Amino acid sequence: MQMKTKSCLAALIAVMLLFALPSAHAALTIEIVGAGANQIPIAIAPFRAEDGLAQKLTPVIAADLARSGLFKMVDAGGMVPVPHEPEQVDFPQWRARGAEAVVIGNITPLSDGRYDIRFRLMDVVKQTQLAGFVYFASAAQLRLTAHKIADVIYEKMTGDAGVFATRITYVVKKGARYELQVADADGFGAQTVLASNEPIISPAWAPDGTRLAYVSFERKKPVVYVQSLTTGSRQVVANFWGSNSAPAWSPDGTRLAVTLTKDGGSQLYLVNADGSGTPTRLTHSSAIDTEANFSPDGQWILFTSDRGGSPQIYRIPAAGGQAQRLTFEGGYNVSPRHSPDGKSFTFIQRNGSRFNVAVQDFASRQVQVLTDGGIDESPSFAPNGKMILYATVVRERGILAAVSSDGRVKQRFTEDAGDVREPSWGPLVNKQ
Repeated sequence: MQMKTKSCLAALIAVMLLFALPSAHAALTIEIVGAGANQIPIAIAPFRAEDGLAQKLTPVIAADLARSGLFKMVDAGGMVPVPHEPEQVDFPQWRARGAEAVVIGNITPLSDGRYDIRFRLMDVVKQTQLAGFVYFASAAQLRLTAHKIADVIYEKMTGDAGVFATRITYVVKKGARYELQVADADGFGAQTVLASNEPIISPAWAPDGTRLAYVSFERKKPVVYVQSLTTGSRQVVANFWGSNSAPAWSPDGTRLAVTLTKDGGSQLYLVNADGSGTPTRLTHSSAIDTEANFSPDGQWILFTSDRGGSPQIYRIPAAGGQAQRLTFEGGYNVSPRHSPDGKSFTFIQRNGSRFNVAVQDFASRQVQVLTDGGIDESPSFAPNGKMILYATVVRERGILAAVSSDGRVKQRFTEDAGDVREPSWGPLVNKQ
């Protein structure tokens, strides 16, 4: 029975790791298929002097807020004059349109080729300013600046950090070519980090957002690499006998938990992120232990194991020790990932023939299934914990999707060029 379970788990992992993925260079298109219970009505007035820019800011800001499912966009057209300064805001008119807040701004070209970008968030009900920032950006930074403005608005209106200026990574494949891509959180600006005719799997962001760990089969076996996103340089951090897979960063970015078979079965080890030193073994079981994930405080490691007879989620102290089983609902629970606040974790749960994204609270052990797709995999929390990015299949094609941690807001990221898999949401860095 145990051998059969191990074989099934190994086979499933192999299917998940080697699933065919087609490549994409255009932006991912996001479709909103759900919304929050109480949406905030907000208007984005066109910024002064943005018409001549290669990238307008206000459409990006509006799209970010709408995509969150927490905001209802109020039409800003036809307002005369268009307000750009607080004294120009006609609060009664905006209130008559149903807006509770309005965003106004100015863009001024500078002599060095950059732009002076100023915006204000105005409370229509109280007729006061809620926030205001100044940014200096090059033409290439205009879209990022719009995301940063949306982040400020989101945080001010909801109390949670915005994640529009963060990035995501994923793997795509077209024909025999695999590509590891990095893009903005809205799917724009995709860049190829690595291209290969052999599979690339399991990308994981370093806590500082400047490096990716991943598994490449270019040496005809799974090997763990760490690659810099600033210089493009990369190095091998795990290339031992057998399989080297499933890298997960420690919160301080100095170590990786990996799954190695160098001593026989699939077990968890710690390796240095620079490839130095000797691996430290964390688990000592006769089962398959894999898919490690550090807690935000670095004290615990979640992982998947079939040591109880079926794939379930366990945790151990990061220094090693006794494993504690966490999942008991259903006979199949895999791919755990801590929430950023450390209070819960997301994972994939099988329900009949369906594989769905679920969340379990550590304190209450209550489980909530968030999706109803057929084959969901690779869940990854947004750095504010409010959304979960994952891969799924729609009409026999792999796409990325996202669901809010309460299950209300749902998004689909589609790409005309083909399938997209193995997503991971990057950390929150350089907020302002």
